[in-house]
Amino acid sequence: MQNKVGRVVKSVIVFCLILVWAWGSMALFFAFPGAVLLRGGLALVFAGMLPTFFYFFRSFRKSLLLSLLFLAPLLFWWQTLQPTNEKEWAHDVARIAHGEITGERLLLHNVRNFRYYRNDTTTEEWQEEERWESREYNLDEIQGLDLFLSYWASEHIAHVIMSWDFGEDKHLAISIETRKDIHQEYSTLQGFFKQFELSYVAADEKDLIRLRTNFRKEQVYAYRLEVSQEKARALLEAYVIEMNSMVSAPQFYDALTRNCTTAIFLHTKAINPDAPPPMDWRIVVSGHLDELLYERDMLSQQLPFAELRKQSRIDLHMQAQGEKNFSRLLRTLQ
Repeated sequence: MQNKVGRVVKSVIVFCLILVWAWGSMALFFAFPGAVLLRGGLALVFAGMLPTFFYFFRSFRKSLLLSLLFLAPLLFWWQTLQPTNEKEWAHDVARIAHGEITGERLLLHNVRNFRYYRNDTTTEEWQEEERWESREYNLDEIQGLDLFLSYWASEHIAHVIMSWDFGEDKHLAISIETRKDIHQEYSTLQGFFKQFELSYVAADEKDLIRLRTNFRKEQVYAYRLEVSQEKARALLEAYVIEMNSMVSAPQFYDALTRNCTTAIFLHTKAINPDAPPPMDWRIVVSGHLDELLYERDMLSQQLPFAELRKQSRIDLHMQAQGEKNFSRLLRTLQ
């Protein structure tokens, strides 16, 4: 019986080592400095060490000890990787949104208000006019909080955008996303390995939402959240505090723990400070986030979920509209 238990324990240890070694090999390939051949060679050498230790050494303890000794410098190197604001950033995340709250007044800087357009309506290519603005909002005028889900690759994964409604076609949308430099393209896999900084993009809805509905042609769903004005305000204030902190203390984006969905739930402490951390697979598989919110009574319960979701899709309708009164027209569908 003791021998059987020992074999089970050893199997679990080896399985954990295999997972850590696979992570370490990919970390070296994606995050170690140098050319692709150098990084690839280093990753292959590291990957081959684990089976080598257990093949050439008959002692399990000695093989385990050697594995841990080789793993230690990798973990030390990993901790030396730090996020930065000093890069040549892609133009759409070039500036950091930040603001000041004085009483009921929010003055927000670096609000993105890019204008997208096509010179030729027969082509899918578009151009953009880059505009960054400072905007003022009265927090007492918050009338609601909306959530947008934009599906760009799979029905199971969606990009999440929050938008505060200040009335009179005045809305503030905030998108939590990767901050890429001019040489990078988004990669979900690289998002696990400290390859992107984190960005809070504050923008006009004609920028963030219309870009996805009318130009990228993504499937976009819009929902009004069932939250009070006080909670909507508290959430926005939590966002502003976080954005301000990132001016001097940048953060890494992480595809699992610090992405467009999980970061939002970290901020929900502002709404329910005593609530336990939400534990649900749909927080990670963000394409089903609306279903989770419906179950938690944070979306309207007047319709069955399937019908509500069908009515909440906005991209096809908005593609027939121009940019004038975009936010107002969008909300005629809700």
